[in-house]
Amino acid sequence: MVKVKAWLNAARLRTLPLSISGILVGTAMAAYHGVVDAGIFVLAILTTIGLQVTSNFANDYGDGVKGTDGEDRLGPKRALQSGLLTATQLKFGIYISIIINAILIISLVVISFGLAEVLYPALFLLLGAFAIWAAIKYTVGKSAYGYNGLGDIFVFLFFGLVSVLGSMFLYLKAFSFMTVLPAVSIGLLSVGVLNLNNMRDIRSDTAVGKNTLVVKIGLKKAKIYHYLLLVISFLSLFCFLIATNGSHIRYVCLVGYVMVFIHLRKVAATNNEAELDPELKKLALSTFFIALLFFISYYYFL
Repeated sequence: MVKVKAWLNAARLRTLPLSISGILVGTAMAAYHGVVDAGIFVLAILTTIGLQVTSNFANDYGDGVKGTDGEDRLGPKRALQSGLLTATQLKFGIYISIIINAILIISLVVISFGLAEVLYPALFLLLGAFAIWAAIKYTVGKSAYGYNGLGDIFVFLFFGLVSVLGSMFLYLKAFSFMTVLPAVSIGLLSVGVLNLNNMRDIRSDTAVGKNTLVVKIGLKKAKIYHYLLLVISFLSLFCFLIATNGSHIRYVCLVGYVMVFIHLRKVAATNNEAELDPELKKLALSTFFIALLFFISYYYFL
């Protein structure tokens, strides 16, 4: 029972709602264009969750073996840091999760494209392999991109563009140019969560040489960057809603931004990094809430 709790701790279940936000939006866009497939939806959700869990295991392991997670680190204790799991156990968990991810990705590609297609399945299998690599290399290894200020780019790419546009393509076998706007919106919100995490950890990251974007530009500029991320996210989604046809109920997803803007006021008024920790959960859940409302309005009412 203790080990189960330890693995759940390492999996960081609280991060999973954010990870599926893009799938909800991409699925909603497919439904808007008249295509619904429960099999693709379930497998896409499971694949995304699997990749997020792999990333969480790898982050716990990578930061742990590098000594990044010290006693002065703010936020929840990591499994390796607190001794709940050993480095060997975490590494084994990463290998198992990679195998599960590979099975899910192959199953998703087969159910979406069948066995007759060649080009699209090959491209998506390569994309899946890249996603697994990105999930691991954020903190693992000497060339970990999370230690060189590149985490924001990868989060925007995978949580936004790939998640929304990729999942939509699985249904439609085509892209919609306008869908780039909600993909950008979800991507920027997700980057906002990472930026907030890095603002909270700026002192400990600086001390151990983890050069996140926040460490590179400083807390003051990181706050300005944070405001821009969330405001541009709102504008992207708002422009998309104006440009598409349908019931006015589609605007209901903007209600989620009320919580986002309340969050921005809190960030603006906070000078103590420790006080940013509760805001992480709020922003992540706000992003999921926006995506869920978007999904409900486009999937069921348009």
